[in-house]
Amino acid sequence: MASVTVPTSLIRPPGVPASTIGPLLSATGIVKEFPGCKALAGVSVVFEPGEIVAILGENGAGKSTLMKILAGVQPPDGGELRVDGEVVAFNDVSDAMERGIVLIHQELNLAENLDVGANIFLGREPTRYGMLDRATIRRKSRELLDRVGLTCSPDTILGELSTGQQQLVEIAKALSISARVLIMDEPTASLSHHETQLLYEVVRKLKSEGVCVIYISHRLSEIIELADRVVVLRDGQYVGEIKRVELTREKMVSMMIGRALTTGSERVAHTPGNEVFRIEGLVTEAFPQAASTFNLRAGEIVGMAGLVGAGRTELLRAIFGIDRPLAGRVVIAGQTKPIHSPREAINAGLALVPEDRKGEGLILEMPVRHNHTLATLGRTAHAGAFINRPREVADSREMVAALGTRTASDLLAVQFLSGGNQQKVVLGKWLLSQPKVLLLDEPTRGVDVGAKQEIYRIMEELAAKGLAVLFVSSDLEEVIRMSDRALVMHEGRITGELQRHQLNEAAIMALATGGSLA
Repeated sequence: MASVTVPTSLIRPPGVPASTIGPLLSATGIVKEFPGCKALAGVSVVFEPGEIVAILGENGAGKSTLMKILAGVQPPDGGELRVDGEVVAFNDVSDAMERGIVLIHQELNLAENLDVGANIFLGREPTRYGMLDRATIRRKSRELLDRVGLTCSPDTILGELSTGQQQLVEIAKALSISARVLIMDEPTASLSHHETQLLYEVVRKLKSEGVCVIYISHRLSEIIELADRVVVLRDGQYVGEIKRVELTREKMVSMMIGRALTTGSERVAHTPGNEVFRIEGLVTEAFPQAASTFNLRAGEIVGMAGLVGAGRTELLRAIFGIDRPLAGRVVIAGQTKPIHSPREAINAGLALVPEDRKGEGLILEMPVRHNHTLATLGRTAHAGAFINRPREVADSREMVAALGTRTASDLLAVQFLSGGNQQKVVLGKWLLSQPKVLLLDEPTRGVDVGAKQEIYRIMEELAAKGLAVLFVSSDLEEVIRMSDRALVMHEGRITGELQRHQLNEAAIMALATGGSLA
């Protein structure tokens, strides 16, 4: 992998000893409030050059809010920031970038209608004789893409890439800036194992050249592998730090949630019922030479594994009528159902929780209540045209209680909820439609360990009530833990099916890379 060059002048001002200017970056007494929520309550933390600092906490602990303040995305309501000992006030992201502080957002911050090279250099385009220097953009973009292991052309339109590939473009964009502080918010959430290992190499190289990397991840194994120290937040407050020599999974979890977490290593055994869903020879536009056939039974949880770009999301979208399949049929409760739109899928008893909950699963500006009832308005309307307000209130409150959604009120805009609670709102929306089959695309992406356990509990309860659940996950541990059986995809094809007693990482990866079981 190519080296990441960091000018010495960006690490410390020339001729100024570190002891005279304090930490590279410090936050003291940071306060931030949103309607009905105090996101940060006097948080103080320091960062030094050449270290990897993990910020840990449950969803809603204040991690992302603190990172946005450090990167100039949001101003604090109180407290102060210092860079090299100097008090700073960032009016916007560009102010922070001038100080060498760059944030890679958890939710991608890219323009899907532009090509990859344009996204990498957006707002910092090189010019030649006053004109856009496209040759330089292509050349430098290619070098950056090689660093993150992405083989697409810089001229590729971003919208043609998968979510995981777009994440790599976001990382390449950040690497194009000689950062002193690089903040990574859930950078591996959509990456394959190979892509994750490439990212680790980049992070370690940056550390060796004096860059401070602030790393947010709910995957505790990543933190154990990378972090020099861990800063823990809980309910908007600083809880403490864990040094690398003291770093254990149990200690991190205990500090995060204030108690030991009982995870339950084994799933409750389910006896599947009759077949409720089947696809036969379904062909997607993304993989026109590959046909998929499989079935689901009542009360069964089926995992779908595969590398990024294997075609799992495309298959779910075709099943749900978002994309038109090229061939094949969908059979529900023994009857062939022509599904040409999400509305037809809903009427047939299907529900889809998408991978991108903010972009495709929610309307962020609307309150929890209205998001809950979006998919069922037609069933509860007065005279087919007017919203049944009492029913809407009752349904929404039922879902808040049933799923344990943490919100000050179901009239709070969903954008102010944590990622885990937003995911519960999406689940609640679809459960109100009383589906026969629940499709989940990366159901625990970007949620903390406590919220994961709650989502797992919900999946268990739904299966126990007879719902058929199919979930896509890039987390092999999750697939192994939650599946009654697992389907594995490679290049648009289902390359194998593993029963529960066969589930292990080696078997899944063998099928995911196009191989077969030994």
